[in-house]
Amino acid sequence: MKKIVLIATIFFIAGISLQAQQLGINIGNKAPELIGKSPNGETVKLSDTKGKVVLLDFWAGWCGPCRRENPNVVKAYNKYKDKKFQNGDGFAVFNVSLDRTADQWKGAIKQDKLDWPYHISDLKGWQSKLGAVYGIRSIPSNFLLDENGIIIGKNLRGPALDAALEKYVK
Repeated sequence: MKKIVLIATIFFIAGISLQAQQLGINIGNKAPELIGKSPNGETVKLSDTKGKVVLLDFWAGWCGPCRRENPNVVKAYNKYKDKKFQNGDGFAVFNVSLDRTADQWKGAIKQDKLDWPYHISDLKGWQSKLGAVYGIRSIPSNFLLDENGIIIGKNLRGPALDAALEKYVK
């Protein structure tokens, strides 16, 4: 009887573990991998940020609300990039652009001082396969990920982003 209880417990715990690792775009899901080209043509992957708390941020250079939110993202990045978190070591921003031209994309990165290494785009605008993976229908949109790529927040802007990050600082 003890063996049956032990086996049942192991399966129950394994089931919870697998459930927590379910791939998806909801809080508690493992964030789907994204792989794309950076502004200088290098391949960049979302998984390159493993071990950090990450803001996965969908935006575009032509998007007024995105550009108005960028100063908040820059402020959060500068404040938290070197912090120790309960669930990660440092903070990174991973930008996914829905721009259609490289000039507009690169120009907005420079103008808005988005000085982090993680920028990708397929330059397909609303037909972006990168955005489709996350069901992006409006921008700005974002997902906050823990050190293992588990989604711990969504659509955090301005003070809400700062409050969410502060909650996880050690």
